[in-house]
Amino acid sequence: MFLQRDDWKPRFLLLSTLGISSVGDFIYLVAINLFVFQLTGSAASVATLWLIGPLTNMVAKFWTGSFIDDRSKRKVMMVTYVCRAVFVACIPLAPNLFVVYLILVLLSVARAFYHPASMTFVTMTVPIEKRKTFNSLRSLFTSSAGIIGPAIGGALIMLTTVQLTFWINVSFFLMAAFLLWLMPDKEKREKEKIPTLTIAQVIQDFRVVQSFMKQQRYVALIYMSFILLMTVTFAMDAQEVVFTQQVIGLSEFEYSLLISLTGIGAIAGGLVLTMISKHLSIRVMIVMGLLLTISGYGIYALSWSFLSITVGFMILGFFNAFLYAGMTTFYQNNVPVEMMGRVTSIYDLIQSASQILLIFMLGLFADLFSLRATLIVFVSIMAIGAIGFSIAILNKQKDPLFFEQEDHRSA
Repeated sequence: MFLQRDDWKPRFLLLSTLGISSVGDFIYLVAINLFVFQLTGSAASVATLWLIGPLTNMVAKFWTGSFIDDRSKRKVMMVTYVCRAVFVACIPLAPNLFVVYLILVLLSVARAFYHPASMTFVTMTVPIEKRKTFNSLRSLFTSSAGIIGPAIGGALIMLTTVQLTFWINVSFFLMAAFLLWLMPDKEKREKEKIPTLTIAQVIQDFRVVQSFMKQQRYVALIYMSFILLMTVTFAMDAQEVVFTQQVIGLSEFEYSLLISLTGIGAIAGGLVLTMISKHLSIRVMIVMGLLLTISGYGIYALSWSFLSITVGFMILGFFNAFLYAGMTTFYQNNVPVEMMGRVTSIYDLIQSASQILLIFMLGLFADLFSLRATLIVFVSIMAIGAIGFSIAILNKQKDPLFFEQEDHRSA
């Protein structure tokens, strides 16, 4: 079992800090959307929030990986938590929309450091044979945060104000930083040996990542394909409110209920996966998760009623946990930890650029044709890609790359 060994405490603390910060993220998401809408009364201003993160990532991700790999990942994560707490606390004090957007850019920079650092730190902390279970539990925690966070955020806004909700939200990031501080730091870095971050260093690090991708083409191709498939789902999610309310005709209450039921499906998926993950191979988790998640999006695109779209959303919510836990484990097992920050940052950069492009394309096609027809085309493209992706995953010649024990890893 996951917690039976005497070294369970670091993993428990790590799960706790990741879960608490996820709850904080969802409270923030509820509050910032309402705050900007109250400030401007403009749906376009709220929609801009979707683009700030990807645009900031396109600038920051060029050098965050180089910074992270040469420093303590635990300390980087702690600093990002504290920075996010400070920036969130400043939002209610912003005098106008421009300052709000400026603060959100700084928040996005902090998150640009956080994801590669946390991916690397989890890989360093969790042994190979425990990663599948850990990632399954993390999916459960994240799914639960997707229900608990908005519920807390909505309750706080209703009982107090949006401004006070931001300040209460700060405590979640500070708590996450404190729990991380309780963990041991296994990276002892001497400051004088840390290379100066220069343009030449960043260019050299890009070459290191490029060399890795050439040597491990299968790993690079699989993870790149996964990112592109998930980017399509992100673009579809950006049109979710418009599709459910204007095309299908759901009321605001029905839409809120739909989101809650989707979250329940995701929690159920994470819970089931946690219980059965040790009996499933990484391959099965990925292929089953991907094909059934795409099926959920297919039902979503073809839906005509509250019942049909609920079925689609619950299916994709349930099996997302399988897909993400499987792919995360595959990635952690095959990317060297000493360059994981740089590799992850490059993939994040590609993902951000793809998100902006696909959100624009989907919106353009929806205006030229219809939103339903556009979603059906996008789902069809995803389905074709998912079949090819699954065939590549099931390739028997790549068995050594799907190892689940330390001594199974190929040289």
